[in-house]
Amino acid sequence: MDELDSAILRELQSDARMTNRDLAAAVGVSPTTALERTRGLRARGVIRGTSLDVDLPSIGRGVQALVAVRIRPPSREVIEAFRDWVSGLPQTLGVFVTTGNEDFIVHVGVRDNEDLYAFVIDQLTQRREVADVRTSVVYEHIRTRAVVPLRR
Repeated sequence: MDELDSAILRELQSDARMTNRDLAAAVGVSPTTALERTRGLRARGVIRGTSLDVDLPSIGRGVQALVAVRIRPPSREVIEAFRDWVSGLPQTLGVFVTTGNEDFIVHVGVRDNEDLYAFVIDQLTQRREVADVRTSVVYEHIRTRAVVPLRR
């Protein structure tokens, strides 16, 4: 990663739909150079695609929560099976496999507190491997839009 690659990443994270011509102008290189560098970033796996940012309340998911889950027994087979199951649930927005007191932090988006309660009580705690669940309602989710490479 050099300064040009970093500049391209900054610009594309600001607007992933910008044209190559606009990208080239923004970073001060020719369109050919911008295209070659962007293709190189994709080929190296630095750029892994683009995503759509959806306003969750607009699609009926007005309540977000982080659900900390402890699994027993903590074997690879049990952990991976739970990870795959919880990742496939429609309420799940993201899954973090962690160390420490919890094995998972599950980010969920649901309609309301009643749906959150049903998710935790009727789905999570019904699993035999779930030893403990702690739920934190998210008041606000602020995400960093641009991530810059760290210098070595």
